[in-house]
Amino acid sequence: MLLSQTLCLCLALALSYAAPTIHDVMMADHDHNHHEDQAHHKANPDRCDGIEFDAIVPDENGHTFFFKGDHLWNGFKGPAQVSSAFFKELDNYHHLGHVDAAFRMHNKEKPEKHDHIYFFLDDKVFSYYNHSLEEGYPKDIQLDFPGVPSHVDAAVECPKGECNSDSVLFFKGEEVYNYDIATQSVKEKQWAHLPNCTSAFRWLEQYYCFHGHNFTRFHPVSGEVNGVYPKDSRHYFMSCPNFGHGGEANVPKCSEVTLDAITSDDSGKTYAFTGHNYMRLDTHRDGKHTFPIARTWKEVTNGVDAVFSYSDKIYIIKGDQVYIYKSAAPSTLIEGYPKSLNAELGIEGPVNAAFVCADHHIVHIIQGQKMLDIDLSATPRVVASEAPLPISGIEAGMCSRDGVKVYVGSEYYHYETPRLLAFSKMLQEPKTITPDMMRCVE
Repeated sequence: MLLSQTLCLCLALALSYAAPTIHDVMMADHDHNHHEDQAHHKANPDRCDGIEFDAIVPDENGHTFFFKGDHLWNGFKGPAQVSSAFFKELDNYHHLGHVDAAFRMHNKEKPEKHDHIYFFLDDKVFSYYNHSLEEGYPKDIQLDFPGVPSHVDAAVECPKGECNSDSVLFFKGEEVYNYDIATQSVKEKQWAHLPNCTSAFRWLEQYYCFHGHNFTRFHPVSGEVNGVYPKDSRHYFMSCPNFGHGGEANVPKCSEVTLDAITSDDSGKTYAFTGHNYMRLDTHRDGKHTFPIARTWKEVTNGVDAVFSYSDKIYIIKGDQVYIYKSAAPSTLIEGYPKSLNAELGIEGPVNAAFVCADHHIVHIIQGQKMLDIDLSATPRVVASEAPLPISGIEAGMCSRDGVKVYVGSEYYHYETPRLLAFSKMLQEPKTITPDMMRCVE
């Protein structure tokens, strides 16, 4: 009897240790998943290894996010971070999968729809504003974008002026879906010459299709590709060792910056020219970056002498030639140009600097230490007045809301009006170019 009771007790104890409870199973499963997640998060990808991005999108503050799996990079340099730290709801619904596509809505006519970020995951769309998921999301893609398929590969916004209307381009395999925001209509097309895009990005009014670790720049209406492509994205869209176009080593000291020309067009775009390159200065959200002049104004291949903006056009002066381009992207050379300086402005070269003040018709031409005023509304164009200048060696000049700036080397002089520049008897103290103004370091 005693032996029987002892055996039963041993068996009961053995079973109690061997048989896990529901709680035990759940805790064990939780611990297993936790360790798996920890291991997953520790495997931070390195984009300098050459990877294929799932999506690329700027937020409303101009910070660009590059997505790969459950990670992202915030900006053009720095390590990968877990994407749920920035957009946590994507993790709640997608369990650390990957974003299919993303774009930043750009619709000036509907401010409530301006600068929202849309993420596409399988057959759902998520709308974020200030990094917070908006009420009612996620939704089925068809509810917000009827006619757009699920499981898209890439997406990019295309504002009116760059496209025929405010649009979004969606890519899926070899198909391109042009979605008109106002009419909610979709036009399907194929750009066989363009690689299949796994992500797409609009940056400084240019359009990029990313595929593998490369990218191809294309026209958003025709899909046309100009130039030698594909190119390695590590040379241009991130700062990687042994790759050019991105590191701080390429950024000059401010004391070494000199300008050949500077201008601001009617839409507020500001361009600074030096050597064979130019820089956009109004793009604080997307950063200040240098590009070849011929990339935007393809007929101008050997630098510029002076540039000014007038009546939705940009005038580029080189030697004794004047090139006139439409300001709207993409820049198009006006038929019949270039023309000679004499035929266009009634003067001989060379020209050191030129500028026009907003809502005025006078172009102020600086030659040596004198300023010539020419009325652009008159025909024929002739020099209306001439004045000596208190400053020698002027290389560039621009007129904006805060007055006139003329540049001499890495310094500039600031005057309230062109008249004060011409007739001021006292030479003002020069100011130095700073990193806030140009892409340079102290």
